[in-house]
Order: sequence, then C-alpha cells, then structure tokens
Amino acid sequence: MNNTSNFGKWMALTAALLGWLFDGLEMGLFPLVARPALIELGVSPGDVVGWNGIITALFLVGAATGGVLFGWLGDRLGRVRAMMLSVLTYALLSGACGFAHAPWHIGVLRFLAALGMGGEWSLGVALINEIWPDRSRAFLAGLIGAAANCGYLIIALVGRSLTTYVHNLSSGLADLGLSESTIRFLIGEQQSGWRLLMMFGTLPALLTFFIRLYVPESHRWESERDKGAASHWATRDLIAVFIGSFGACGIVAVWGYDLPLPMQIAGTVVGLVVVTVGYIYPLFVYLQRVVAANEQSARSQDNEHNRWQPIIGRMLFAACLSGIALLGTWGTIQQAPTWADQMTIDASTGKSSLPSARSDTQIWASIGAIVGTILAALAADWLGRRMTYTLLCAGSLVIVPTLFMGTTPFDWYFLPVVFLAGAITASFYGWLPLYLPELFRTNVRATGQGFGFNFGRVIAAVGVLQLGNLKGIFGDPQVYMVLSLIYVIGMVLIWFMPETKGQPLPE
Repeated sequence: MNNTSNFGKWMALTAALLGWLFDGLEMGLFPLVARPALIELGVSPGDVVGWNGIITALFLVGAATGGVLFGWLGDRLGRVRAMMLSVLTYALLSGACGFAHAPWHIGVLRFLAALGMGGEWSLGVALINEIWPDRSRAFLAGLIGAAANCGYLIIALVGRSLTTYVHNLSSGLADLGLSESTIRFLIGEQQSGWRLLMMFGTLPALLTFFIRLYVPESHRWESERDKGAASHWATRDLIAVFIGSFGACGIVAVWGYDLPLPMQIAGTVVGLVVVTVGYIYPLFVYLQRVVAANEQSARSQDNEHNRWQPIIGRMLFAACLSGIALLGTWGTIQQAPTWADQMTIDASTGKSSLPSARSDTQIWASIGAIVGTILAALAADWLGRRMTYTLLCAGSLVIVPTLFMGTTPFDWYFLPVVFLAGAITASFYGWLPLYLPELFRTNVRATGQGFGFNFGRVIAAVGVLQLGNLKGIFGDPQVYMVLSLIYVIGMVLIWFMPETKGQPLPE
C-alpha cells in the first residue's frame, strides 16, 4: 500500500523532473560547444570529428557505468540518497569542464560527470513509478522524456543568446572588475563563451538541497529494506562494475588509436564481454544470496522472480532496445546541429554564414522531442508497448534519411523537418521510462532498468566511434541513412519481449 502523502508525491515528481531537465541540459552542453571548444584547445579542424566522437563515447560509457553503479546504490541505500549523490556528481564535474586546458581533460571530466547523469535517470524513474499509482505511469513517463528535452532546449536557448550578446557579456564582465585575461579565458578566442556554458552546468547541485528537505523515500523500497532484502547487496560487488567500466573505456581506446581493423574489432568484442559480465555480476550474486538466505523461499513459486536467468535475460533485451534508440539518436539527430553548421560554412572564411544555425537546429529538435516523448508514452498506453515501439522505429526509419538527404542546402523547410525528426527519434525516451520499470521487481528495479537503459549507451558509444569511419565509406550525408537501418532490428526484437499494457508494477 502507498502511504506517501500527496505533498510527498508532488515533491518527488518535482525533484525528478528537475533532475531529468538538468540531465537534458548536460547532454546538450557539449554538442553545442564541441567545435569551438576543441579548436581552442588545440585540435585541428580536421580532427574535430574524431575528438568529438571520443568525448561523446566516453560520456555515453560514463552514463552506462553510472546507471549500473547508482542503480546498485539505489537498491542498496534507497532511491533518495542515491539520487542526491548522482545529481551532485554530474553537476560539479560538468561545471569543471569549463576549466579544461586540453581535449582529454574534457573527455575525463565528461566521463565522470556522466556517472551521475546515468544514475539519476534510473533512480528518478524507479522513485516515481513506485510512489505514484499505476494509472499515472504513462503520463509520468511522457513527462520524464519531456523534462529531459526541456533541458536540452534551455541550453540551446542559452547558447543562442550567448552567441548574440557575447560582446555585451564581455563588457558586463569588465564592469564587474574582471581582468582582460580572465574575460578572454571565459569568452574564448572564438567568442563562443563555451567555458561559461560548461560552468553553467553546476546549477543542478542546488537540487540536492531540495531533494534532502522535501522528497520522501519510496515506500516499496522501504518495505524491501524492512524485509532485509537490501542487506544482500554487498559493497565489494562494485569492483565488478569498475572492471566493466574499464572494458568500456578500452573499447573507446582501441578506436581512438589508428590500429588495424581486426585488432579494433577484437578489442570491441572483448570489451563488450567484460562490460556485460562486470555490470551484471552484482545482480547475479545478489540473487544468489537472496535464495541462499531462505531455502523455503527458494522452493516457492515466488522464487521464480528471484532466479537470475529470467531477470538477466530481460536486462539484456532491454539493453538492446535502449541501445537501438540511443544509437539512432546519437548517430543521427544529435548530429543535426553539426550538420546545419556544416551546410552554412563559408568556404572562403571557414566560418558559418549563419552563426545561429547550430543553436536554432537544437531548439527546433528539442521542441519536437518534448511533444514526441509525451505522445509516445500515451500511445503506448493506448496501442500497447510492443506496437508503439514498432511504429516509433518505422517512423524514425523514414524521417532520418529525409532530414539528412532531403533538406540540403539549409533552407526554410530544414527546421520544420528537424522538428519532426526530433519528435519521432526522441519519442523513445517517453516509451522507455514507461516500459523498463515494468520488467523488474522492486528489489532489483533500479539496478535492472539502470542496466537496461544505460548499457544501451555502450552500444551507442561504439556506433558513435564508427561515425567518422562510416563517413569515409558511405559519404556524408549517406552515412546517416545507413545508421538509421538500426531501427529495422528494433522492429523485430521488440516482439520477443512481454507485453505489459494494463499490468500492475511488479512487487
């Protein structure tokens, strides 16, 4: 029974929505400033794509690791305490990127910041689904995705304003008494203000005070803790998670160096095995301890839910479904701002003839994503989870080639198509918060869905690392049509998963 007060429910929802909003803000930060930041840090224009891929991949790997790490903490310590730690992690470390002096500084800091961001997603989803009644799940899932894209929209608007008023900002900083060298450091040689935007990422740290004061713990998790289930999570199991993260970073490393293709493929396969085993191991040993602690329960029908095989099977399938959505997003629509910038480059000056093209593209994509995530969650409650996922894949398969191959050059219809692309390709992030919690019981929900969603980021990271290689093979923009074929796999895979429409959240 849910004993949480209405006030507690709304405070938890407010905190979670703000957390997801800031998640979106963090995700949108680097794509917006990547080119000017990397060039200022000494990267040649020809190497920007490669470095951008490496840093993006490290961010995705960090989010994957954080989803498992903080998911584990959420099942062990409680949703609220773990959420506070995750928010503080990504806020402070994201802001630290504004002080970077080399490209690898940003790579390391983005990896560490993403630990908290990946964790916050899984914790917030678990908390809201466990506090609010089942009939609200679809609408709340839509809000989750919409909130994240609101953050993406906010950082795009801030970036556009900074581009427009950067000279006024320089004067304002001078009026505050800052030295010329400090202002030059903050604004940047290209007048992009990328350091200020990265420092802007520390704002979510304020959210921890709100969470600490007003957000109640999940009654479902407290019930599991009172039964002693939380005590079966062991701290030493975290070693496996860190080993898994090393495997993921190893994948990034083998593609970051100019190694022979067979070595890169072999390194990727080995890395994926290490990641999978490392991330799954804590849940595996936890379930073994649960069964060993109660032999009678081990013979009961309820123990079918405590056995590791079906749970881990669902985790792996969920990871594939998430990976398809994430790879599709990071490999296509996330590249749209860069694509817009590329289409407006003046060959004689090497600068964009329309400086706002990048931020305008991100704004329109974000607005579309806000609409799409809400509609996708509601559609899943109407049509069913599997049919909705199939339709989202089919729509994405059509809109991605339309965006990158049917809108050149940059013309009046480009931004409306970006809106549609954002609405369709980002709609999965309204569907995933609805479906993934329905696959796991309370005692493993944060860990299970954390793995399911965030391991997909490792898959996406591998794909992002290949973007430069694939461009060399297929050309630009044909590469985006090739990447969109990943949605065909999703249209088949979803029918091997259970339909959960109309079913209560598993206890």
